[in-house]
Amino acid sequence: MTVKPVQGKHVMGKPVMGENVPDRHVADGPVMDAQVMEGHAMPVPISIFVAVARNGVIGRDGDMPWRLSTDLKRFKAMTLGKPMVVGRKTLDSFGGKPLPGRPHVVVTRQTDFVVEGADVAGSLAEAIERAQAIASQTGAAEIGILGGGQIYSQAMALADRLYVTHVETDIADGDTVFPQIDAAVFEKIDEITVPAGEKDSYPTRFATYHRRHAAN
Repeated sequence: MTVKPVQGKHVMGKPVMGENVPDRHVADGPVMDAQVMEGHAMPVPISIFVAVARNGVIGRDGDMPWRLSTDLKRFKAMTLGKPMVVGRKTLDSFGGKPLPGRPHVVVTRQTDFVVEGADVAGSLAEAIERAQAIASQTGAAEIGILGGGQIYSQAMALADRLYVTHVETDIADGDTVFPQIDAAVFEKIDEITVPAGEKDSYPTRFATYHRRHAAN
């Protein structure tokens, strides 16, 4: 399928560790104020994909502190063909290039950043706008947010769905955590237990959460 260029700068072209950055900025670049998106109906849902330890840890030393082959296979099946929003450091954890078969929009403050096979955006707001345009062009059913840590924190205010792999372990030396999921905001609609396979570090529970509708 041919994807038309998205308006704005276009380049050919796991959870990641957050840094100490000023408020309203992500480790990979400045992010939108959540109010910017308020009242704007999104063409397709915004979904967060994340794996989280029991104590909330999602990363250590720029990578995920586990191997979960079973979960990665599910992740690939769920995301193929859908636009993915990632921070630059998250992209680095992928080996510096987009995951195959998925359009990527990379969030970075580096104005000269270029990566083959991806769009580049200077903010989370811009990245989501571009990802929505790609979804409109390709017919994708949702867009995915893949991190890093600060981007996850900011995207929680915008997400319609959370796809969470709850990893059945505590990571004592993790350096990035996922925000606590507020049950008053997100409703768990499904959960499956996944025993550890031969190439999995730990057993997991895969849960789907949907944002609750505001009461009339």
